[in-house]
Amino acid sequence: MLYSILVAVTVVYMISALIYITRLVIGPSIPDRVLVLDALSYDLAVFLALLSLILEKPAMVFGIIPRVLWIHAVDIYVSKYLEAREMGE
Repeated sequence: MLYSILVAVTVVYMISALIYITRLVIGPSIPDRVLVLDALSYDLAVFLALLSLILEKPAMVFGIIPRVLWIHAVDIYVSKYLEAREMGE
């Protein structure tokens, strides 16, 4: 029972990831694309957690934290660029 629920939720997350990717490609502006990248990254983090539950491999969870921290760093970098219009320090 739990296995079939996890599989159903995983399918829903994969469908939402495809919708996010199409929105990322055709996004109207940079902030919209960054927002979609955030949603896609957090969606991928939840997908990895579900996959580790389905496969019963808890070691897969260790990849989630660096991914979430990486997308947070991208948010800070892009917001700094949009604020000052310069890259770098």
